[in-house]
Amino acid sequence: MRISVSSDMDEPVAHLLVAELRRRGHQVVPHGALSPGDDPQWAACSEAAAREVAEGAADQAVVCCWTGTGASIAANKVPGVRAALCTDAYTADGARRWNDANALALSLRLTSEPLLKEILDAWFAASASEDAEDRENVERVGRLDAGRGVGRRQAPRP
Repeated sequence: MRISVSSDMDEPVAHLLVAELRRRGHQVVPHGALSPGDDPQWAACSEAAAREVAEGAADQAVVCCWTGTGASIAANKVPGVRAALCTDAYTADGARRWNDANALALSLRLTSEPLLKEILDAWFAASASEDAEDRENVERVGRLDAGRGVGRRQAPRP
């Protein structure tokens, strides 16, 4: 699998992430602080990684910043990307299963080596649910991306 990876900081856990993904047989495309000359700002490098997913150049993305929040927000602004900030394996499993997430957001501050491996194990073991309600929700998010809205309730007229 081709995975686009970004980090806004040159932190050991970011390098461990890249090494672990490669050890698992994935092709890694680095961005931000992981790629000399790239813009390391969290919004810029997270967007770059997410765009590769949206354009089909990468199968998935992993975006990282100090808390993971900014990276998640930036990635989610790219239409077609469903980034999930995961701090444990259960959340990673649910993000893939129920939300069909295609981008994993991680905190450089909170993610230890053992936790990283647990999160990646859960992320790659899970697959998108075929449950009709789950699929309907993912399709609804897709409509939001397309700017078509999802049937907002309007206030009653006086």
